[in-house]
Amino acid sequence: MKIYGLTGSIGMGKSAVAAMLRREGVPVFDADAEVHRLQGPAGRLLQAIEARFPGTTGPAGVDRAKLGAAVFGHPQELKALEAIVHPAVKEERMAFLRRHRSRAFVVLDIPLLFEGHMERKLAGVIVVTAPAWKQRKRVLARKGMTVEKFRRILHLQTPDAEKRRRADYIIHTGTTFAATQRQVRRLVACLGSKTGR
Repeated sequence: MKIYGLTGSIGMGKSAVAAMLRREGVPVFDADAEVHRLQGPAGRLLQAIEARFPGTTGPAGVDRAKLGAAVFGHPQELKALEAIVHPAVKEERMAFLRRHRSRAFVVLDIPLLFEGHMERKLAGVIVVTAPAWKQRKRVLARKGMTVEKFRRILHLQTPDAEKRRRADYIIHTGTTFAATQRQVRRLVACLGSKTGR
């Protein structure tokens, strides 16, 4: 089984591309969705997060605004949170890979793939991109998003141009849904041909 990584900066359309890959029958592990589940109601990380960041959890799970305020702009606090979250996500990822070990290839949706230096462990990296103006428009349309918060997030991420330079495959979402879907179908056919299946 070959393992490919899917990544892209905030607002580039990575989630939409991941959904298209699933519709094409490709198993996709979504690291962000896994974090939401682990931190959601009755999630197994709630106790550890509450112990380290008191007052940031409740019956509905992690209060993302409170936890974000506790770690955003505080590198040591962010490291402490990552030390709780990352090992649990890795366990879930390994379980996903075991479940799909008979498949020709799978995709790991990893937002901070390059930032975490995970590309070395993969058969290839798929980068989702869009023009900067479209990215900005998408992100600022999100509830609770501000220009300042958007800037801070971008500062923490590898620049889009650098991601594209290091990509093995690129999906452009600055076009129509149908055009993006065609790119995804071509990609799936290409990856399938590399595995001989």
